[in-house]
Amino acid sequence: MLIEVVKSKIHKVKVTEANLQYVGSITIDEDLMEAADILENEKVQVVNINNGERLETYVIKGERGSGDVCLNGPAARKAAVGDIIIIVSYASIDYDEAKTFKPKLIFPDTDTNKPV
Repeated sequence: MLIEVVKSKIHKVKVTEANLQYVGSITIDEDLMEAADILENEKVQVVNINNGERLETYVIKGERGSGDVCLNGPAARKAAVGDIIIIVSYASIDYDEAKTFKPKLIFPDTDTNKPV
């Protein structure tokens, strides 16, 4: 049996841009992606601490070291620049493996969006 568990989480990162005219998704600085073990095109859940909005989308790789976290397309309506969000990825794994699995959790500096 497979169950879905939290694979990784970027906890409390600041939205740097909201681009309504982009095709869709969330752009994340490549340093943050690597620190959280999130891949380009991976499905993620975005939770906005400021307004309680939740959405699912996929990740686009942002410029390394930029601190960019940009909600694109319709997702841009779910957050304002400066909002603090949580980005969560999930994985389906074997039930027995899930008992000992430890997710990758990162807590970036919310002023710079740099991994700590």
